[in-house]
Amino acid sequence: MRMGIPLTDEDRMPWFESLRDAIKEYLNNKKGLILGCSALKKEYREILRSGDLSYKWGTYASAVNFILLDAPAEVLSVRVNKRAAEGKHYMPASLLQSQLDLLEIDESEGVLRVDATLRPQAIVNTILNMNQFQGCFNVDFVEPH
Repeated sequence: MRMGIPLTDEDRMPWFESLRDAIKEYLNNKKGLILGCSALKKEYREILRSGDLSYKWGTYASAVNFILLDAPAEVLSVRVNKRAAEGKHYMPASLLQSQLDLLEIDESEGVLRVDATLRPQAIVNTILNMNQFQGCFNVDFVEPH
């Protein structure tokens, strides 16, 4: 991606499988885990959900939850361009549209949405206040970045 070439599903699979294995390990040890990744396709999220050994594919009933940090393409473009100019982003802004084109959100999946145009601490607070996460986090342990 750094060279402006989008990844293929074949490129992504080992990465998603390693994330799935990390999820499995944390769930088996009764620990929580927060991962930030671009699981743009439903298929990718299914792989990650399967880290929950009790998960049945296609049911979306899993201990694994997904949050979409939702922002308009124009906002994302400005952010990616700024980070790229600062040398802080792996992907050129020219690939942003290809990433957005991959995004598949089926409402039946229950993907939670948070307004990504909010300040970072407001995003964290929004997530902490979602019913699915009540009591899951030690608020003193969450640090704004």
